[in-house]
Parts: sequence; structure tokens; C-alpha cells
Amino acid sequence: PSCRRTLEAVVSTQSTGTYILIQFQIFAACVHLCNFFPHPNGMIRFMLIQNRAGKTRLAKWYMSFDDEEKQKLIEEVHACVTVRDAKHTNFVEFRNYKIVYRRYAGLYFCMCVDVHDNNLMYLEAIHNFVEVLNEYFHNVCELDLVFNFYKVYAVVDEMFLAGELRETSQNKVLRQLGALNQLE
Repeated sequence: PSCRRTLEAVVSTQSTGTYILIQFQIFAACVHLCNFFPHPNGMIRFMLIQNRAGKTRLAKWYMSFDDEEKQKLIEEVHACVTVRDAKHTNFVEFRNYKIVYRRYAGLYFCMCVDVHDNNLMYLEAIHNFVEVLNEYFHNVCELDLVFNFYKVYAVVDEMFLAGELRETSQNKVLRQLGALNQLE
């Protein structure tokens, strides 16, 4: 549970002012520790799907950037990822972050993550995402991403939330997407 929930529970159950003050100090120490140690699962800064020509088929931003910075990031990521040989790793240090990417046919699926995050977890998340897209679109291709972009964003929103991995079960994601399709 988060530190704030702990504080609210204590405040609502205790009636003496001194006890609340002591609990607040513990809350402040807990917040300090939560800020000192990074989240164990890390955070995705942004996701990009680009083709070999550099056209962006999906861009999902979990940090705020202005439009010029976004365009610059898109171009730099494309320049970093497309020139790498297939025998190199799928991890590239990028500014103060790291790009984890995977190439499927002519598309590059890229995630910008913290430098100290688990590379393999994000590689597996990308692979899982592609498998869900493949199942959802029945053999996905680049045109599916172009003409059904709103469905692709729905898949992203089912699997990733606020820059963190939300759901890893392909069956649950596909079931939820099926329920969304029933509403249409």
C-alpha cells in the first residue's frame, strides 16, 4: 500500500492529536524513502513504433515533452535504432535513459526506460505486446496499425498504464478488448 493510504487510515481511526503527529512523521520518513529508492519495476518514458523509413506508427508519451522535443526524440530514436546491426543487443543508451527495442518485419517497437531498469523485462513486454496485436488483428501488419490506430492505442492502454506494465496476461487483455468491441 502507498504511504498516503497508510496515513489516511491512521488519521481516520485515531482521535488524539499527538498520535496523529507521530504518524505524520512516520509518513514523512516513508515518503522520503519512497523517493530515494526507485520503483522496483521502473518506468517507461515513452513508446514508439516506427517503420524503416522513419514514419511513426504509434507514439505514447508517459512524460511531458513539448512538440518540438517529441519530434526531436522521434528522429533521434530512429537514427539510433535503425543503424544497429542485428548481431548487436537490443539496448541502446540514449541521453540519460535507455532504449529497449525489437524489430518485427519492417517495424521497430521501442521503449525508452530508466538506465537501471531490467532490459529483459521490457523486451518480453514488447514481445507480449506484439503477440497481443497479432492475435487481436489476426496476423497484424503495418496497415493495421495505420488504419486502426485507435484500436492499437486501446491495446497499449490495456497493457501499460502511466508508464508501467499493467497487464501481462494475453487472455485477459484480449477478453477486455473483446468486451470493448462489443460496445461498438
